[in-house]
Amino acid sequence: MFDVNKIREDFPILKQLVYTKPLVYLDNAATTQKPKSVIDDVVKYYYEENSNIHRGVHFLSQQATVAFENARNYIKDYINAANNYEIIFTRGTTESINLVAFSFGKKFINKDDEIIISAMEHHANIVPWQMICEDRQAILKVIPFNDKGELDLDAFEKLISAKTKIVAITHVSNALGTINPIKDIIKTSHDNGIPVMIDGAQGIAHSKVDVQDLDCDFYCFSGHKMYAPMGIGVLYGKEKWLNAMPPYQGGGEMIQTVTFEKTTFNELPFKFEAGTPNVGAVIGLHSAMKYVDNLGIDNIAAYEDELLKYATAELLNIDGVKIIGTAAHKAAVISFNIDAIHPYDAGTIIDRFGVAVRTGHHCAQPVMDIYKIPGTIRASFSFYNTKEEIEPLIKAIHKVKEMFN
Repeated sequence: MFDVNKIREDFPILKQLVYTKPLVYLDNAATTQKPKSVIDDVVKYYYEENSNIHRGVHFLSQQATVAFENARNYIKDYINAANNYEIIFTRGTTESINLVAFSFGKKFINKDDEIIISAMEHHANIVPWQMICEDRQAILKVIPFNDKGELDLDAFEKLISAKTKIVAITHVSNALGTINPIKDIIKTSHDNGIPVMIDGAQGIAHSKVDVQDLDCDFYCFSGHKMYAPMGIGVLYGKEKWLNAMPPYQGGGEMIQTVTFEKTTFNELPFKFEAGTPNVGAVIGLHSAMKYVDNLGIDNIAAYEDELLKYATAELLNIDGVKIIGTAAHKAAVISFNIDAIHPYDAGTIIDRFGVAVRTGHHCAQPVMDIYKIPGTIRASFSFYNTKEEIEPLIKAIHKVKEMFN
């Protein structure tokens, strides 16, 4: 049985008071809190195993290397990758996307080639592609979405041409909560011989990800959005693409031999892992994935969907509240505005009730421009949130309306 009160005991931060009120943490799309088991495993590494990896013959280095590579193997199984060397450790989703944009772009994108993204992308899946387009004199095309926040798949098919080199799309919109039909998008792209990169930052914590079933060519995600430490992320890439792409950064670990005349590069995955990695955070990511596995991702998805539906109904009962993003398939994210009140002003008052929400454009300015709004208030839920925590949010919204109307 999914016992949320028992789960909450695993998250020490949730016990604190904010402005004398119990913390209600509804900013999970920005970063999730960490269970005690993750914190303990990271601390244990620094207490007992701290050492650089792969390069040392001494005991601690061997111990740290085993822990690091065990994490890679676990992640490989978690997302059902074909090989553990298709798992590349990065600092997060942003670096993973930049790695693909730079390395794939350098090898495969030339003048007048085309890249397709969507209008609901996070800036991290817009700017790197703009940069590679500018560098390679390529063209960026954008899939539109409707008023509900659902991608126009007919328009997507019309954007595809013989010059399309890659499609880069978000699994779940961080600003709207929309769960995109990525499997359909991947199939359409592959039918036209086009590889696909998925920004999974908001997807992997809320649903099962099977990269072989999806058949995506790249899948990127961050640890800190799935209960792991900050500063660690993963790029999954199919072996054929990773082998064909040049390294993203140069330095230690990614080399095979170095002379002043020529350097040869290491095999996968080390070819893309230059420098000393964040070993402690990798161990934390391993621990977080085990925690999620223990709860069951399907149980998590079902519970978060309950929260989403309950909170949506409660918000829609308040006059003047408008939800931005009403797709049929959504993750546990609600973006909304209250009358004509600026989101920042509303968020400041909501904060005084101990409720942590996010306000602004959520690193998705084009989304806000499409809706012709300055931003939204975003409440994003996790499996440690409760229906009872919606009540302080509702009270805070009524206070906002009282103060501004």
